[in-house]
Amino acid sequence: MAGATELAAAASDRDPRVGLRAVAALRKLLEQLESVQVRNARNHGWSWQEVAAELGVSRQAVHKKHGRS
Repeated sequence: MAGATELAAAASDRDPRVGLRAVAALRKLLEQLESVQVRNARNHGWSWQEVAAELGVSRQAVHKKHGRS
């Protein structure tokens, strides 16, 4: 996978195929990063409410998405 900087640049490419592929890759990278950081926060004793507040979502949403992690 290309670096995040290259993907961000490609996301604005005039060729829709290039741009959409970059957006999809960025979305996958973002999901991976979010999972890593949620796990990190939980390992540091953070509550689901604290994690949710930082992500700007509800406690229920973050627990549903990451509760099995």
